[in-house]
Order: sequence, then C-alpha cells, then structure tokens
Amino acid sequence: MENNQNPETPAQTDDINFQSRLNLSELQQAIADIKQEISSVIVGQQKMIDRLLVAILSNGHVLLEGVPGVAKTITAKLLSKTLSLNFSRIQFTPDLMPSDILGTSVFDLSKSSFDFKKGPVFSNFILIDEINRAPAKTQAALFEVMEERQITVEGETHAMEAPFLVIATQNPVEQEGTYRLPEAQLDRFLFKITIDYPNLEEEIFILQKENELKDRQKLDGIKKILSREAILKYQALVKQVIIEPNLLEYIARIVTNTRENAFLYLGASPRASIAILNASKGYAALRGRDFVTPEDIKEAAVPVLQHRVMVAPEREMEGLTSPEIIKQIVDSIEIPR
Repeated sequence: MENNQNPETPAQTDDINFQSRLNLSELQQAIADIKQEISSVIVGQQKMIDRLLVAILSNGHVLLEGVPGVAKTITAKLLSKTLSLNFSRIQFTPDLMPSDILGTSVFDLSKSSFDFKKGPVFSNFILIDEINRAPAKTQAALFEVMEERQITVEGETHAMEAPFLVIATQNPVEQEGTYRLPEAQLDRFLFKITIDYPNLEEEIFILQKENELKDRQKLDGIKKILSREAILKYQALVKQVIIEPNLLEYIARIVTNTRENAFLYLGASPRASIAILNASKGYAALRGRDFVTPEDIKEAAVPVLQHRVMVAPEREMEGLTSPEIIKQIVDSIEIPR
C-alpha cells in the first residue's frame, strides 16, 4: 500500500527544485546576441566582455586599464553600438575644465536670463578616454554624477536620465602628463578591468580579420540589441536575484579581511561590499540563474576590489599586486555550504 501514496515523478521533482523563479530567458538571448556582435570585431577577451555586461546589468561604472592598442576605446564604442542609448565620448586632456563636461550657464538676451546649456555628460552611455589626463578639479566634477546620477550647478540640481553608465579608460604605463585618480573617485567604479595583450593565436586572428576588412570600417553593420526600456527592465530583474544570508556573510568576511590584512595598507569600504553583492547578482543572471552562488562572488571579488585597496609599500616592492592578495584572501575564507 505504501507504493500507492502518489510519489512525485522525476519531472515534477525537477520542476519544484530547479525551475527558475525569474524568467531570464529573454535576458539570456539578448546577452548572447550582444556577445555575437562584439565577437565579430573583438578577438578573445571573453572575461572582459562578461564583466562589461555584468556592469550594465548591475548599473555600475567601469574603469578599463591597459596599454595603448589593446582595444579599450573600440570595445566601449562597440558595446554602445549594441545599445539603443544616447552616447557621448569625452577625451580628457590637461586643459579640460569642469564646465566642458558638465555644462555651463549662458545668458539669453531674449529672456534677459541665464539658461543652463548641458554638457556631454548628459547622456546614457559615457566613454571617457584617458580619464587620468585631466587635472583633479575636472576629475572631481565627476564625483556627484557618478555616484548620485545628478549634478548640481549654481545651486540647481539636474538629474541624469536612466540608465547612466560611465566607461573610462586609462594607460597604466605612461605617467607623463597624467593625474592619479584619487581613492574617492576609484571607489565610484563598480569594476576595474585590466586588459592584457592577446596570445599568439589571437594576434594572428586579429591580423586575419584586419586584412579581410579592406576598406570597410570595423563597426559597420553592428546591430542594436537592447533598447533603453529593456536595459531598465533587466536591471530591475537582476535586483530580484536571490542571495542567501550565509553568502551575505561570505561577502562581508572577504571585505573585512581586506581591512585586517597585513599585506594591504588600505582596505575596502562598505561600498565595496554592496558592489560585490550587486555584481554577483549580475553574474548569476548572466549565467541564467536566479540565485547567487559562491562562484559568482569569487568572480566579482577581484574586479570590484583591486582598485579599492592599496598594497603595503614593502609588499609592493616585493612585486605583490592587489589582485594576487585579493585571490589569497578569497581562497583563505571558507566557502559557505
């Protein structure tokens, strides 16, 4: 008689245990389409592309760092072409003033009053080329707009239209004529993505693709994949991704350890904890899951933390880098079960 108690079939069990509580199929297809468009131009760099997409889903800004010629700017422009958003590119130079990016008040003779003329920062997708070329005063003009998505000029507040995303590039090697980004500004970037040189096979493929272009432009024919409304919808969807309390504690332990680590002169702030939380949800959605796993947190840790911590001078002289120390910290903390 016990066998007649209506046991669940395997299919029913699968539905109960594994059916996603959020419908991520549309998001998954859009991500796949964007990756296909980007891979038609960019060779390799899959980890960088994933991080850029996670930043968009998490509504965060990105700092791209790499030597000249590794496709930092073209990647940002390419990504913008797959999104139906207003796009602005700002080339930072030593003579750039805050009003050149934020805007300025212009006297209107017909009205006998001043009207605010918006600068290029009033856009949805901003590419800032060589952000460390502008002086501190101009860099500081970005503080409010990057964190609060608004600017205050002459006592009047102007809100940015959502979504508002900043991708900034910088060259880590050439320091002549540059101004180091202050920690307060670095903290406003969700990710710092370091772009390395391609390997031999990728370099050969790059040359083959360049040779096949002939007189065509690299970005010709790139399709628009995501509308502004779709991006806002997916960003709201990512916020609903579930994370268990023990994983919240896991994030807190990682960040707290950066403040207590002897190899680090400066640890990460609570803003970094929130950044890891948001980015890990983005990684989960990118992988088609509506819940966060420890692997998502591990994947987010280095790009979120590497620009928010400072290596102790004596360790820096030994050749230790912040990504190496962060990986050591993550590996030393027990993974929640």
